[in-house]
Amino acid sequence: MRAIQPYSPTNDIDPTPIYLSQHAMDSITEKFPYLVQKKRKEGQEVRRVAQLDWKIIEENCEKSFVASGLQFFPLPVMHGEDYVCLGFLFGEKYKVAYISDVSRFIPSTEQVISKNGVWQLDLLILDTLYKEGSHNVHLCLPQSLEAIKRIRPKQALLIGMTHEFDHHKDNELLIEWSRREGIDVQLARDGLRVPIDL
Repeated sequence: MRAIQPYSPTNDIDPTPIYLSQHAMDSITEKFPYLVQKKRKEGQEVRRVAQLDWKIIEENCEKSFVASGLQFFPLPVMHGEDYVCLGFLFGEKYKVAYISDVSRFIPSTEQVISKNGVWQLDLLILDTLYKEGSHNVHLCLPQSLEAIKRIRPKQALLIGMTHEFDHHKDNELLIEWSRREGIDVQLARDGLRVPIDL
């Protein structure tokens, strides 16, 4: 965050809003107190650290918040079996869900974003770490494709892949899968732009 904020040797800049759960805030306060501390103690030197405006949100699909003029709904998912991570749903005309760190969907979250649930997604951006097998805290391609079949978005982009993927060859295989299943699925790439009207 410090790298993208304007330079100020005295930290005299507008803080960047950061949206997070209370559980995440408690963890950051313990592990990175210098990011949370607002006032210096007597004799403490000014250090250039990211200036952040912590905004606590609820881990609840029904409790939205507004950021940058958009309404967001938190999407709690499991990131391993001992940590709830948040994806986000946004867009009024075009529904997008971004879920980057997930090993398992919580039923209430899947119900909200599935075709048979509250909304059918226009675009699902979803974690897929390895091409084969499984991982304890991330979905891999087989689990990602199974989740996409259950959720049935109109389009899905897979993110977070390791180097073992061959972007062009694997996207060709995904085109075949997409034709069979009736859901457009592709591997995302750095610099990808998706024009949408939110």
